[in-house]
Amino acid sequence: MKLVKDDGGRESAGFKGSAGDCVARAIAIVTGRPYAEVYGRLARETGDQRASKRTKKKPASARNGINTKRKWFADYMAELGLVWTPTMKIGQGCKVHLRAGELPAGKLIVQVSKHYTAVIDGVLHDNYDCSRGGTRCVYGYWAIKGTTLPQRKRAALAAINAFVASEA
Repeated sequence: MKLVKDDGGRESAGFKGSAGDCVARAIAIVTGRPYAEVYGRLARETGDQRASKRTKKKPASARNGINTKRKWFADYMAELGLVWTPTMKIGQGCKVHLRAGELPAGKLIVQVSKHYTAVIDGVLHDNYDCSRGGTRCVYGYWAIKGTTLPQRKRAALAAINAFVASEA
């Protein structure tokens, strides 16, 4: 998979050094929103979340990762017009990998193990190549509602278009 080095506007927003802010970067890249706006919202929501049995109270920061399994995160993604599509079920094994041709076209925020990344039309947009040579398993992806076309449907449409073109 081709890589485009992209920090999502982190450096131009005045943030320095490296951080575990992959969720903020991926959202900024795919939605086109300013990095500082996305980071601020994620930090505020992280700081507002209550402690649970398994997670302690975290400071208001998105620098070292956020808990994407919380309801507020799904609500925020829905507010941005994004829809979750799982690519894996419990006990099923990996069916979709982070490689060209296995994800639908469009702007995607892809969840892989302990990382979120942006994929735009089959091109990885991140500050490093997180694909592990095309072997990294994709758990699912967030996409702007109605903008992606599953691979099977794309292949079928391409075959129909090729047939129509050959008949003309």
